[in-house]
Amino acid sequence: MASLLDFAQQGDVATISDDQYLNRTLKLMEPQQLYELWERQQWQSQAIELERDREDWAKFSDEEKDQIMWGLSSFFVGEERVTTQFSGLVMAYEDEQEEAFLTTQQVDEARHMQFFDRYYREVFRVDGERIEDRLARVRENVTDAFLTLFDENLVEAGERLIRDPSDLATKVEFITAYHMVIEGTLALTGQHFLLDYFEKKGLLPGFVEGFSNIARDEHRHVAYGTWFLQQKTSEDEAHVKKVQDTLTELLPTAAGVLVPPGYKLGDEYEFFGYTSQEQNEFAFTALSRRLKVIGVGLPVAA
Repeated sequence: MASLLDFAQQGDVATISDDQYLNRTLKLMEPQQLYELWERQQWQSQAIELERDREDWAKFSDEEKDQIMWGLSSFFVGEERVTTQFSGLVMAYEDEQEEAFLTTQQVDEARHMQFFDRYYREVFRVDGERIEDRLARVRENVTDAFLTLFDENLVEAGERLIRDPSDLATKVEFITAYHMVIEGTLALTGQHFLLDYFEKKGLLPGFVEGFSNIARDEHRHVAYGTWFLQQKTSEDEAHVKKVQDTLTELLPTAAGVLVPPGYKLGDEYEFFGYTSQEQNEFAFTALSRRLKVIGVGLPVAA
């Protein structure tokens, strides 16, 4: 029998293009399977060759450099944020299989942060003795919406989970925010278009390699979040409402995270050659596919 991996990238149902496969009865990959997948997919953030990237970078115009550095700033800072705010979810594990997988995700997030720090240091030549020095510089580029989502909403949800790891409603809220909104709606959307842009241009091969590894990791993470929410929403209707309420609260903020400087939410703009409409449609489709399998409808605006 074919496994979910034969139809979806890393078990992430959002990558299944044929909707006939998408329903709540779809058997998702469980934490143990995702842990074993992680063991087979190791990579080293410090081993990727960046010499060609330095050569490509020197040829970009100042305007192009500004656009690229702005586009990657939310990823660099975001990886630091999700690394430091993940401990509460690790503490909230329900069995040893889930515990094993969740610890791999925190390791992944730290590795992602290390890759971006190395790239900013060795290719972009952003000075600073420590990672936090470069992060402080890069933070100047993130939007107000980013700060609200990552420094307020995510931090507060993580703190509530640390205070009581047994609170299942808080765990549902955290996973909805983290796996459905931050990783599933924001990160994987931005990664899709950035990778497509640089692959087609044949530029920054080291970045493409590292970012592809990061995207692969995050599809695996989102596969876990989809599995968890499918399990819990099928057990208690209150969890369905918690998922919808969390999406209602966070999606408007998330929509503003990748809006470029000089634009506001609702404006039309281009992101590395792709329109804001293309970006929004990709994110909406991916989220809709995951929610369909979870068994939760999209929240309806009041």
